[in-house]
Amino acid sequence: MAKLALGIEFGSTRIKAVAIDDNCQISSSGDYTWKSDFQDGVWTYPMTKVWEGLRQAVSGIRDTGDIGCAVISGMMHGYLPFDKNWKLLTPFRTWQNTMTGQAARELSERFGMNIPQRWSIAHLYQAVLNGEEHVSQIAHITTLAGYVHHALTGVNAVGVGEASGIFPIDAEQLAYDPAMLDSFRELTKKYNLSWDIRDLLPDILPAGADAGELTENGSGLLGGALPVGLPFAPPEGDAGTGMTATNAVAPRTGNVSAGTSIFSMVVLEKPLSKPYPEIDMVTTPTGKPVAMVHCNNCTNDSNAWVTLMWETLDLFGQKPNVSELYTRLYKKSLEGVPDCDGVYVCNYMSGEHVTGFSEGRPLVVRQPESKFNLANFFRATLYSTMASLKIGMDILRGEHVVIDSLTGHGGLFKTPLVGQRYLAAACGAPVTCMETAGEGGPYGAALLAAYAMRKAEGETLEQFLNSRVFGQVSRTTLAPDEKDAEGFDRWIKGYRALLEVERAAVENMK
Repeated sequence: MAKLALGIEFGSTRIKAVAIDDNCQISSSGDYTWKSDFQDGVWTYPMTKVWEGLRQAVSGIRDTGDIGCAVISGMMHGYLPFDKNWKLLTPFRTWQNTMTGQAARELSERFGMNIPQRWSIAHLYQAVLNGEEHVSQIAHITTLAGYVHHALTGVNAVGVGEASGIFPIDAEQLAYDPAMLDSFRELTKKYNLSWDIRDLLPDILPAGADAGELTENGSGLLGGALPVGLPFAPPEGDAGTGMTATNAVAPRTGNVSAGTSIFSMVVLEKPLSKPYPEIDMVTTPTGKPVAMVHCNNCTNDSNAWVTLMWETLDLFGQKPNVSELYTRLYKKSLEGVPDCDGVYVCNYMSGEHVTGFSEGRPLVVRQPESKFNLANFFRATLYSTMASLKIGMDILRGEHVVIDSLTGHGGLFKTPLVGQRYLAAACGAPVTCMETAGEGGPYGAALLAAYAMRKAEGETLEQFLNSRVFGQVSRTTLAPDEKDAEGFDRWIKGYRALLEVERAAVENMK
């Protein structure tokens, strides 16, 4: 019997397990809903939920004895410091946190590249700057995917794409940049730290490499749901699995993942002319350079408005299907005018580093003469999900980065054509959605596991995805509509003015 490949992803709202068959079709899946908590000024997830959620997600997988390889994926970046016995020293600090501004600025200036606030090295250096007590006890730092992988296999390693969000990468050597390691050592010399930076970081493995097997202890953490000895491929971040799930791992390709957060990944033909604070430089799972625009805020605010509308209908005894309500509202937005007639929404539930916010206050603002109807309002709400992304993507357009096509995946694209159409207008590039658009990262993780099972056949990841996975997949591609693009450009000018109102709201509404 053909072996299954298993992908498990710890997303921001769901932990999901997906098993795919020899034809890379989903055979079974399971999931667990969770959410981050804001505790003592930190966005975090309790570690007990990691294992509770993992067990529940895996319980939905059939024929676990037929699994030939597994891959763990998770929210990239963030901060998980451990002592020598792998005891967690602080609560998990997720990508949502914007507490590392000083560290990110100093490291960006020193390294000559943008170091985002959410990267693990920014969190570590900020803890050093703050004089936090746990710093002297650190023996390991890793990401959520790296932590789960180590707990299951005993192997302290991550995929190269995941590693590129921990510390800057030398893409040619597939290793942490040695000059930047030395620079960090020199920068922190005055603190007399008890550790060397390289000793703290997980090892780096390329896509398809052997990354250990499920141990007895790891199987116990899963309640015995998976067999001891199950091979694992390198753990990857949700950016890497998103690229894989959308066949966007070759130069001039890109993808946009849109759910709780939204980010684009564009594989470059050549380096950018200079570093930009809005653009992160990471890599594909095979180490190719990628320009990433990562925005913390996407659909949380629009989801809140849908919930409010559902409650309004409930007052009249109507209890519509939630998925159908989303679909009708998305389609209704198409009746709005391209610039939303002066209706503006800022969806910042949390801080947004692309535009320089450490906190958020969701806002709706309109001109007195604006036609404030449902279509214009919900179109503005959907524009807001990708407004910060557009600001970053406009920088790539100014750098003359060629994008043959962007592939969209995640919840924003579940309603056919709507989010796809608006994203094409925002980014000025054709946007493709495939029939697997709603599956996203867990499916991408399963594809990386399938690739590891077949790597002995000599294919590159790009060849495997093109020939074995996406050659016959049904897809739709929309080029930017000229009126939509012009309307979005007019709207984004007003949105930039709205950000000054947002800044005042953050300052005055504590």
